[in-house]
Amino acid sequence: MKFNKKILTIFLFAFSLFLLLFVFNYFKSEKPKENLISFELEGKTYLLSEAKTEKEWQKGLMFVKKPVNFDGMIFLFPEKKIRTFWNKNTFLDLEIIWLDDDKIVGKDFLPSIESSKEIVTKTSPA
Repeated sequence: MKFNKKILTIFLFAFSLFLLLFVFNYFKSEKPKENLISFELEGKTYLLSEAKTEKEWQKGLMFVKKPVNFDGMIFLFPEKKIRTFWNKNTFLDLEIIWLDDDKIVGKDFLPSIESSKEIVTKTSPA
């Protein structure tokens, strides 16, 4: 009986520790793993996370609860074509500024999935 009680105590302690670590990681603020760049737009300087690869484009700001040490993300695409963004697993409301070189060609608002309660897409200007 003592042996079973000891095993149960160890199991409960390990499970509690695992649960605590899971909750901590789930609610912590996200920091981008990519390089940050300084980018000036409309007279204001922003610190942006760069998305340069297909993997980075697909992830974007998904699962980020609160940006820390950066203002947003810039997507650098190798060629000009129509792009579509969506809010799946995106917990931040996003302002999208469409650029062609350094010229603003459009602005959009992409609500978080929590705000919209459904997937919303935004497509770049032609």
